[in-house]
Amino acid sequence: MKKLWMCLAVAGGLAMLASASFAADKTLALVVKGLDNPYFDLMHQGCERANKELNKQGYNCYYTGPATAADESAQVQIIDDLLSKGVASMAISPANAPAVAEVLRRRGGSVPVITADADLLPKDASLRKSYVGTDNYELGTKLGEQLKMLMPKGGNVCLVMGNPAAENINQRAQGARDALSGKKGIAKLAGENGWHEINGCPLYVNDDAAKANQMMQDTLTAHPTGLDAFLFAGGWPLFAPQAFSQVVAPIMDKIKNGKFVIVSADTLGPELQALKERKVNVLVGQRPEEMGYRAAMVMRDLAQGKSVPPVIHTGLDVCTWKNADTCLKH
Repeated sequence: MKKLWMCLAVAGGLAMLASASFAADKTLALVVKGLDNPYFDLMHQGCERANKELNKQGYNCYYTGPATAADESAQVQIIDDLLSKGVASMAISPANAPAVAEVLRRRGGSVPVITADADLLPKDASLRKSYVGTDNYELGTKLGEQLKMLMPKGGNVCLVMGNPAAENINQRAQGARDALSGKKGIAKLAGENGWHEINGCPLYVNDDAAKANQMMQDTLTAHPTGLDAFLFAGGWPLFAPQAFSQVVAPIMDKIKNGKFVIVSADTLGPELQALKERKVNVLVGQRPEEMGYRAAMVMRDLAQGKSVPPVIHTGLDVCTWKNADTCLKH
């Protein structure tokens, strides 16, 4: 059913682009990495919350993206089509930052663009007017700090990452490595402060929950005694609760007594449930609904010719076993 909905959503988006009723000068396009990720459903909710205000002014926050985040070329095509058709402004969460920068550069700034959730590479930052979202280096730092508190003597860790070209995920990994090592710019942990990244890691799961759990399972099988922790730079394994439960079942006792630690980005429903069931030790959550809302309002300001801040951070929440019921009440 969800695959059918995604296909209909994409088809509906293409139909809208082809329709004469598509009001280009009033459309604020929010282009996410993939419609199959529940994280982006919350950004969609923020877009719709903004529409309660924007529609009164004649604007519309239009949410779109490829069916799956693994299809980077489809996202680039959607962006190119929207720029060709013309919109008032656009917010993009780049799945492949260099590829998105290339299409923006080729289009020559015909539409004011911001990034949301994920940013372009620093060298391409001039192609967007603002970034709305998480301080991803800080998120990674907090993940590393939480892991360090739970395992102060260090250990063998495996980072779980999404797409190799996703700048936000790379920033989180760098923050985590820097926090664990106590040094800046560590490319891979190799004994700093007692921390090692095991062979075969990081795991690049391409935002695919099933693939993430399979790769975790394979890693645990390959390292039955030589792995002490997973650090998820995104919550992908937790988006498939049944599969994740099966993966961690053999190490549940170790997780509960602190001999194996899992820390993860994001605080969506399935992740919070896993935290309450003590299948994961710590979550560091973003605020995607707020991102979607703020991105829409910034696009509106740009469409009206107003200046906007170059960076707008939307905050983080740290959820542990102790505060799982209250950590999101801000």
